[in-house]
Amino acid sequence: MANGNRAHLLHLFSFCPRCGSGRFVEDTEKSKRCEDCSFEYFMNPSASTVAVIVDEENRLLVVRRSKQPAKGTLDLPGGFCDCHETAEEGVKREVLEETGLEVVETRYLFSLPNTYHYSGLDIPTLDLFFLCKVRETTGATAMDDAGELMWLPWQEVKPADFGLTSISLGVRRLQEMQASQPANAR
Repeated sequence: MANGNRAHLLHLFSFCPRCGSGRFVEDTEKSKRCEDCSFEYFMNPSASTVAVIVDEENRLLVVRRSKQPAKGTLDLPGGFCDCHETAEEGVKREVLEETGLEVVETRYLFSLPNTYHYSGLDIPTLDLFFLCKVRETTGATAMDDAGELMWLPWQEVKPADFGLTSISLGVRRLQEMQASQPANAR
């Protein structure tokens, strides 16, 4: 399960969280089971949101990451969902935290799996892409872990400039979707 020197999260759990037994063993590639009390723990992906925000001039809002992983590369606004929060609530909160923009409408587009390397661990995520309409596009400010904001025309957006694999793949998919739209719909 380890990827080079990166540890899979299940390797951190040596003892059963229910009974404390040291007989907490790998059951499948995504689960561990206690041989004493039968407790089973599954490693499922964390939900993460991605905001696709396009302004009146058909430019995409991108941010430059100010923190690891992929510090200095481009990204789309978004982040992990909090407990007891819907994905729609999460994407609205993340956009507000990173850009100061208020999302007034969301539309689910697609999802992509990802591995988010953080604190020496590979965290499996499921990145949910949303088309987000904001109250107004003026006044956007880089905040939280966004070091810089830019509005890029679609023809200047390069998937290779996005440091997280799922975001790069998602941007490529968004460009394909953009290109397949009739000119009057863009």
